Amino acid sequence: MSDFFSVRVDARVAVVSMLQSTMPPAYFRALGETFRGFEGDPAIGAVVLRNEGRQFSYGLDLAAAAAEMGEAFAGGGADTRMGLHRTILQLQRELDAVARCEVPVIAAVHGWCIGGGLDLAAACDLRLASRDVKFSLRETRIAIVADLGSLQRLPPIIGEGATRELAFTGKDIGADKALRIGLVNELYDTREALDEAALAMAHEIAANPPLTVRGTKRVLDQNRERAVAESLAYVAAWNAAFLASEDLGEAIGAFVEKRKPRYQGR
Repeated sequence: MSDFFSVRVDARVAVVSMLQSTMPPAYFRALGETFRGFEGDPAIGAVVLRNEGRQFSYGLDLAAAAAEMGEAFAGGGADTRMGLHRTILQLQRELDAVARCEVPVIAAVHGWCIGGGLDLAAACDLRLASRDVKFSLRETRIAIVADLGSLQRLPPIIGEGATRELAFTGKDIGADKALRIGLVNELYDTREALDEAALAMAHEIAANPPLTVRGTKRVLDQNRERAVAESLAYVAAWNAAFLASEDLGEAIGAFVEKRKPRYQGR
């Protein structure tokens, strides 16, 4: 149990429940610790990731991130850029713990799933959703190149065209489109039905020979792991160099002031 997650085990299925719907920097450390805790545990055959609250995730807590990394957001010299690079790589490693979990992870997504929330859902093996779900690869709209995995993991899931549409526009999509493009495997009418279905699927997976399930996941992951790692390293270097901009400052200011941003391309 942490400030961000609770974990219960139900007949070889670990149910990880998020306890809030935003992601301050400390959230990522707790996420990594939670999922690394399943390593080598023969009592865990599958994982369900869900949220206790009204939304799956609003993504990065911009105010908390700006408070912790404000100098890097504003500019700074080479030492500041290097510090930001280390921070991005660390956040990537914590979220990678979900993708690298030895057993399949099912995301049960409801309500909003924005930015970092979509990074998290894309790191899971399967995604189920309720019909109130709304997804958004929102980073472009706030002057940030997404750097925690969506740009790397979504193309094999939904294809290049759909990924580029979401990434370039930052638009919101609902349940029907998410199902149509393959972002989610199934839709459910209610939150309760979603939770029941995710748990049932996890139990179905956990009932299979455990070493075979783990081996199957490793083989499936093998084809894309190197490409994902190389692209994550590239975007970390890109954002360390180019994240700070007048447009980013405008995005944060507009968010705090609850107004529409005015971008100048600077």
